[in-house]
Amino acid sequence: MVTEVILPKLGQTMEEGTIVEWLKQEGEPVQRGEVLFMVETDKATLEVEASARGFLRKILTPVGQTVSVLTVVALITRKADEDIAAYELRFQADEAAQPETVKREAVKPETRIFASPRARRLAREKGVDLALVAGSDPSGRIVERDVLAYLDSQPRPEPFDHAQDRPVEGPKATPTAVKAAAALGVDLAAVSGTGVSGRVMKADVTVAAQPILPAEKLAVESVPLTGLRRIIAERMATSARETARVTLVTEADATAFVEAREQLKADVADEWDFAPGYNDLLGLIVARALREFPYMNARLQPSQEDGQAIERLSAVNLGMAVDTERGLLVPVIRDAHQKGLRAFGAELRELVERARAGKSLPDDLTGGTFTITNLGMYEVDAFTPIINLPEAAILGVGRIQPKPVVRDGEIVVRQMWTLSLAFDHRVVDGAPAARFLQRIKQLVENPYLLLG
Repeated sequence: MVTEVILPKLGQTMEEGTIVEWLKQEGEPVQRGEVLFMVETDKATLEVEASARGFLRKILTPVGQTVSVLTVVALITRKADEDIAAYELRFQADEAAQPETVKREAVKPETRIFASPRARRLAREKGVDLALVAGSDPSGRIVERDVLAYLDSQPRPEPFDHAQDRPVEGPKATPTAVKAAAALGVDLAAVSGTGVSGRVMKADVTVAAQPILPAEKLAVESVPLTGLRRIIAERMATSARETARVTLVTEADATAFVEAREQLKADVADEWDFAPGYNDLLGLIVARALREFPYMNARLQPSQEDGQAIERLSAVNLGMAVDTERGLLVPVIRDAHQKGLRAFGAELRELVERARAGKSLPDDLTGGTFTITNLGMYEVDAFTPIINLPEAAILGVGRIQPKPVVRDGEIVVRQMWTLSLAFDHRVVDGAPAARFLQRIKQLVENPYLLLG
């Protein structure tokens, strides 16, 4: 019996993946559920388990190759010497029938090229041989910025004056240097190049555009906008451009909230494997408020009838923004309104751990209906967050700090907390959004109401 091993669709947005490691070699026994290989997507590196027990008879997709989801990447047989000739002939026929551009690459073990999916896609578009590109990743893998750097380093074709039958004279410069010169108004003829054979680089143009400092040269660092940083930039720009964003700010007395959290920490210290935090309690409060004000748990979606429609969602899928080395990620706690504090906190910590380790599952980061972003740990009092489309709103959370306030005609010190609600005025009006924020403030100031 032969079982075909396919590259599974590990998330709603996953279309392809790159095999980065086979944990079993051809001929080795495998157990059902045992991790068979590692695949890299644009979001994470994921484990794929064997779907059957037997022997890894044939690896069809070598390490470093990118294939579409549902592609057969290997064969598992029940017996170690089972005949797979018919399968091999079938796959060879499929290969021959494919257009040249989508045939499997014949990658020999000694010439394997390790590259990210984005790097391979850019290389195909630009006609770059990845064998000529040096990888800058700590493991030696080629990433998108390496392909861009290679393209930037290639000689630029000299313009030719056909009327004079000779090359047009002018400075030799990289394409990025030419673009920078045009943007900064720099005459390339007046720039001294530091590249090979005096070629003008982008850094040379940047230096030429700046006044010369008497005691030091201007240091220039160019960081390509690629990978997750590019995705974040595109999404934030789209949100700022397309939404009618309004921000409401309120200050809540969090004294009882802080006391409740400290009491909870003491009460569950011997039973729970984590201490409940402010984000856990606030997440429950926001989930409660979203159930009470369902117009905030909404999104603006295309509609065939009149172009757009407001969808009010039954489930509260709460996104919690997390700062990672790769950039800002927003893991989603699904059905947050149905979870207690312990379940909510345990799931949040698991999602955050995967996000910071670069091992988020694709579905970890999708499907949110409302987002909370907290910068209080960085001593930020208040800020205006960007709405995480297609959601209708986001809550920005500042730090809790003691402040003198007036209570019953007397000045007392209370733990004050600034909350900023940014919402899309196309979906929600100001007064309803204010009532929602007011309810969050009420629950923060009276956390015992969560018991009701």
